[in-house]
Amino acid sequence: MTAIQSGQSLRLTGVSKNYGSFRALEPTDLLVNPGEFLTLLGPSGSGKTTLLNLTAGYVEPTVGEIRIGERDVTRLPARHRNIGMVFQNYALFPHMSVGENVAYGLSVRRLPKPEIARRVGEILSLMRLDGFADRAVQQMSGGQQQRVALARALVIEPDVLLMDEPLGALDKQLRRSVQLELRRLHQKLGRTTIYVTHDQEEALVLSDRVAVMDGGRIQQLGTVDDLYDRPVNAFVAGFIGESNLLPVRVLSTSGGQASVDVEAFRRTIAVDAAPGTAAGKPARLLIRPEHVELGRDGEGVAAEIVEVIYLGELTQLTLRLESGETLAARQITDRTLRAGARVHVTWKPGHVRAVPHSPSKPTKTEKADA
Repeated sequence: MTAIQSGQSLRLTGVSKNYGSFRALEPTDLLVNPGEFLTLLGPSGSGKTTLLNLTAGYVEPTVGEIRIGERDVTRLPARHRNIGMVFQNYALFPHMSVGENVAYGLSVRRLPKPEIARRVGEILSLMRLDGFADRAVQQMSGGQQQRVALARALVIEPDVLLMDEPLGALDKQLRRSVQLELRRLHQKLGRTTIYVTHDQEEALVLSDRVAVMDGGRIQQLGTVDDLYDRPVNAFVAGFIGESNLLPVRVLSTSGGQASVDVEAFRRTIAVDAAPGTAAGKPARLLIRPEHVELGRDGEGVAAEIVEVIYLGELTQLTLRLESGETLAARQITDRTLRAGARVHVTWKPGHVRAVPHSPSKPTKTEKADA
């Protein structure tokens, strides 16, 4: 268990899932590389859990192919896929000890008892659960139970590890601690991992890449930097990090740039543009709060500070433009800033982006995303 074992690649080709006339997952292509930590991030009903369940073998796709490594597992039941699964509620067996829970998958595989004992001991040590093998699971804290569930999933040396919102039941402080523990384990074992969450902080902390999902589709797949700095549409821009998204009219586009009329600013500006931004199509102007600057008198767009929230080193401002639109701004703390003060708003060149406006589809039922 101590050696790097990266697991297998996962490939979905044209995979979709219908429940009667309702399509829970649109046709999807996805490649997860061996040893990669990929997070499926999206709101409830976005299709992320449907995609996870298809990978696990709990449901079959309506169409499409699923491969783990070189094996076509599309129609294989879950027990034949060599997949480890960690659930939000942990799904531990209450009548078994910690060691028995961890050993369960190995016992089902009929490994020799000495081999089971060795592997259980190794994984408990790796999970920092030495001495807990005989403990009843009911005597464990939430964080400890989460580690037992993870140990049970990892001890079978799965080709792919699947995690369905495993930290959802933990409080914020413990969740942060377990996030760092998961990072440590992934760096040590290099196991191919698919992680489902609606929490963007978890996705940003843990992932090599993130697939942002909405309306049964992967809206964007990329690194954290890609998603934050180069979102492909307004949904991704609004879901990853804090955003100011202002309506704009696209006048023209050329070479990755756009000329846009910003009603809130009462002016036309040239900005970077995401693919798909086009004249005549709805669009938004993305400005992150940290990229909003307060200019000298006469520079930029006139605004009034309506709220000041001190966050220590940084200050969060709410600014109201003369057009009535509001902007969030994050500045290095300046105690001279007060609500009611008049300022002029500018922005960091190269950090403003026009993106297509893509309203999400109606929210799916929880049944469809279960």
